[in-house]
Amino acid sequence: MKKVSSSAIFRDFYTENYIYVDKTEAIYNLLSNNKKILISRPRRFGKSLLLDTIAVIFEKGVEPYFKDTWIYDKWDEKTYPVLRIDFLHFAKDDITEFKRTFNLHLSQFAKRHQLYDYTEYNEPEVSLKNLLECYENRDEQIVLLFDEYDCQLSANINNTELYEKYRTLIQRIYAVLKGSRAIKFMAVTGVTRLKDASIFSVGSDIKDISNYSPYAQLIGFTRDEIRCFYIDYLKLAASYDNHCTVDDVTDKMVEKVLDRMATEYDGYCFDEKGKKKVFSTWSVNNFLQQMAADKECYYGDYWYDNGGLPSILVNYYNSHKLTSLDYLCSNDSITVDYDVFMNPSTLQSMDEHVLMCQTGYLTLKAPVSIYDDISLGVPNEEIRRAMLIGLARYCFTRRPKLTKEEWEILKNGDVKDIVSLFDSIMNTIVYDNYEVDCEGAVRNSLYLYLSGARVVVKAESHSSKGRADLIIETDNRRIVVELKHTDSEDKVQDLLNEAVCQIKERDYGNIVPVKNELLRIGAVFNSEPKVRAFSFLKVD
Repeated sequence: MKKVSSSAIFRDFYTENYIYVDKTEAIYNLLSNNKKILISRPRRFGKSLLLDTIAVIFEKGVEPYFKDTWIYDKWDEKTYPVLRIDFLHFAKDDITEFKRTFNLHLSQFAKRHQLYDYTEYNEPEVSLKNLLECYENRDEQIVLLFDEYDCQLSANINNTELYEKYRTLIQRIYAVLKGSRAIKFMAVTGVTRLKDASIFSVGSDIKDISNYSPYAQLIGFTRDEIRCFYIDYLKLAASYDNHCTVDDVTDKMVEKVLDRMATEYDGYCFDEKGKKKVFSTWSVNNFLQQMAADKECYYGDYWYDNGGLPSILVNYYNSHKLTSLDYLCSNDSITVDYDVFMNPSTLQSMDEHVLMCQTGYLTLKAPVSIYDDISLGVPNEEIRRAMLIGLARYCFTRRPKLTKEEWEILKNGDVKDIVSLFDSIMNTIVYDNYEVDCEGAVRNSLYLYLSGARVVVKAESHSSKGRADLIIETDNRRIVVELKHTDSEDKVQDLLNEAVCQIKERDYGNIVPVKNELLRIGAVFNSEPKVRAFSFLKVD
């Protein structure tokens, strides 16, 4: 059985006998129909592997690395020199060092390809212009691949002066590329799309295909691709889930594994038509690798564990209230103005929801139309947990975690102990960052902490008669909490009666699967600084 790999080096798939999910038909179409492209995708999604695959096609041809792929007997282009520049390996806090490294990269490339008429200049854009002119004079062409073009900008989102220096330099670099006859093909990848005057106006012949439907599944795995290329691993996973041999695994068992993987890792949409979706390559590969090693299925949070929240999202959390994140607690979507979504400028001025979409924490939930707002939502459960865990760790004075005794309270404790646990959670909030001043903030605070502690909890949980604020599930019981907020002790009793009445009238918690115990609580949080505690009534 071939090995699962997360390598970004295409030749590794041939030399190390790794499974390669064949994207070469889409790559063939991309190279045949485009000259210069930009494609943005979240981190750890396969951008670098795509560029390396393109590099091998142009620099080495299809023999032997593309044997058994779609493109093998169809590509007949000659080879070309490939200049690949990965900004991840360039200085992020020193513009002078960045220029030095860029120039060194060009000089080494020129020496390697015996470009003796090349001259290095102090400014890298002048050096690059000279390198292209050398090829034009030879009537030859090269392939240019720029990986993570926005790396330095992302790193300096809170350093306006350095951000502007990098922005200006990158702008000048792309300016010399426009219209060059020496470029056979050029691809630019990054996490964000900064396509107005700040970056790409001088390079307007670069086509942004980030949400272009024909290439929506160029990066990421489709369900059919996982079933086709990873079938041996899917059967292995199904055998562990069903405690049977691989030979006894049925198609239905395999589909059940795929269903669970889809819930956890699918749902990313980079399709302007809103139809085509993909799984996270990083999460799928890590799940399959861990499953094979541990001999059991564990649907881990590989996205968050790989690096937590990006710094640009931490910056977002610094400036927004919990109440702006209500969609995290439900399946609701949020809307963004069409022009705001399609034409972001700098990272510093980008709409926060557009930023969250470009970094992979939100995704398209409907077709893109010039006549409508853009609909965005959380792609899958792994990302929902990642956002909640990351935010929870920032919002509270301690990392969300329940002791053995606190877990026992949720499983078997009485209402008084449960509400006392809620009080202790509210006491850990950093009120300077997040003022709890409404019902939504109370609900989100408890939901964030409990989710961060990996409690099975739902907020705004829909039923046929309404939406309960919180439903906590343990093995043996279901805890339903209807929450109210006040800043006046005089209003507490009336609000408690309202909460209890609401639970009874709408029969919250009476849903399948039925649990051994249904515990229902009306609770009012008084946010007056001298109180900051819950009052409660148990609903019989």
